[in-house]
Amino acid sequence: MAASGAAVRGGRESWLGFLSVALGVSLLKCLLIPTYYSTDFEVHRNWLAITHSLPVSQWYYEATSEWTLDYPPFFAWFEYVLSHFAKVFDPEMLNVENLNYASPRTVLFQRCSVIFTDILFIYAVYECCKCVDGRKVGKELKEKPTFILSILLLWNFGLLIVDHIHFQYNGFLFGLMLLSIARLFQKKHLEGAFLFAILLHFKHIYLYVAPAYGIYLLRSYCFSSDNPDGSIRWSSFSFLRLFTLSFIVCLISALSLGPFIVLNQLPQVISRLFPFKRGLCHAYWAPNFWALYNALDKMLSIIGLKFNLLDPKKIPKASMTSGLVQQFQHTVLPSVTPLTTLICTVIAMLPSVFCLWFKPQGPRGFLRCLIVCALSSFMFGWHVHEKAILLAILPMSLLSVGKPQDARIYLLLTTTGHYSLFPLLFTAQEFPIKVLLMLLFTVYSFSSLKTLFRKEKLLNRMETIYLIGLGPLEICCELVFPFTPWKLKYPFFPLFLISVYCAVGITYAWFRLSVSVLPGPAVGKAKLQ
Repeated sequence: MAASGAAVRGGRESWLGFLSVALGVSLLKCLLIPTYYSTDFEVHRNWLAITHSLPVSQWYYEATSEWTLDYPPFFAWFEYVLSHFAKVFDPEMLNVENLNYASPRTVLFQRCSVIFTDILFIYAVYECCKCVDGRKVGKELKEKPTFILSILLLWNFGLLIVDHIHFQYNGFLFGLMLLSIARLFQKKHLEGAFLFAILLHFKHIYLYVAPAYGIYLLRSYCFSSDNPDGSIRWSSFSFLRLFTLSFIVCLISALSLGPFIVLNQLPQVISRLFPFKRGLCHAYWAPNFWALYNALDKMLSIIGLKFNLLDPKKIPKASMTSGLVQQFQHTVLPSVTPLTTLICTVIAMLPSVFCLWFKPQGPRGFLRCLIVCALSSFMFGWHVHEKAILLAILPMSLLSVGKPQDARIYLLLTTTGHYSLFPLLFTAQEFPIKVLLMLLFTVYSFSSLKTLFRKEKLLNRMETIYLIGLGPLEICCELVFPFTPWKLKYPFFPLFLISVYCAVGITYAWFRLSVSVLPGPAVGKAKLQ
């Protein structure tokens, strides 16, 4: 009876602790309402106007604004639903001709809509926390893996600044992904597949992790048992289960794309979703392999010009460091095509997918494969946005409370990846906000995980020196460079430095994570069941 009472008190304490964390971050989001917002604010206002004012047949053709609708149909319907609430706040925001419209009521509505839809993210985090089962490191609530995980997810610095300052709707989308992951951990395979299928038709960037879902569901659901040595028992294959999974995927796809197939507009929708003419890199290079590739090409071109190895007349006038979004030709190294990036991405994913099929390690192996797929796509994908790093960081939080080796990768990836988002907030007013929020989150991440793994050394000397180097880099780029005469001549140089420096750290984290997919003994302070 005493043990039962202690369990009840512990459960109540955990619930109250989670609720306080969720309420606290929600209040912070409300305080961020007056802050700077990017052009993504106008993107979503325009989508509200398009879906509210025009018939479905014109949604993917409307081009009054340069910010055309380029998300899958479910997100378009999401904007359509929101537009009916927006009408109550300010009907003028729903006028397609009102470009760059941002009345105070419009700002309030759009900010609050992001905060409100984050309820799904909060629920998903709660479900993920229930999948963590570890021995109590201490009597204090703050030392429990579930509490640490809730803060790492709910107070994630990257998600806070991208959604609630820069402005996007990533919260509820990541909520769908985390909820689908939780359902797979809970052996609710069909529900997990259903949620992921819905997610794909909200935002197609989640195609990056589709291989992990496909292989895991086929291997662990369609094949109901294994041989004693862990190999596939082919006789256990269930056509009924495969049919059920296929039916779910086809049903969701039909609901999403069906109206546009009937209207004979599927090619137009696809062309909006996959605009390969935008070029290899975004205006600010995402800190991935191609940032290092571009930097090497730039260095070789400079050396070639200095020693008269290159003809200046034959060098393209368009520069990869101009900060514009368009296609470019590399000067020295071979130019990269979309097909090349696809091949590189598939090759990078193969080891983890191979291990998931031949050496399954349950839901934990699936989660590790999912993160490798996400990070591989970030590393080698075409026209990757810097914000896509969150697709690897957030699920990596679940692994970080399991084993010290994963905590090490998490700290490297999160600290570097979050800092790489700093250029998104370039206004002076937001400078202290982003620095303070990142410092608070980073200090908590290091201290909490160090508490969880007391006897382990999480980072070696070189890794520590690298992360400390982010401080001088920030001082150089944001506090020193703006006052130098180079600012006007080389405006892209700070972004170049941040991108290349962070690319080194993220590449290192990707390599260590890719190596970790190889089967090994399951040890750690906490275990995901």
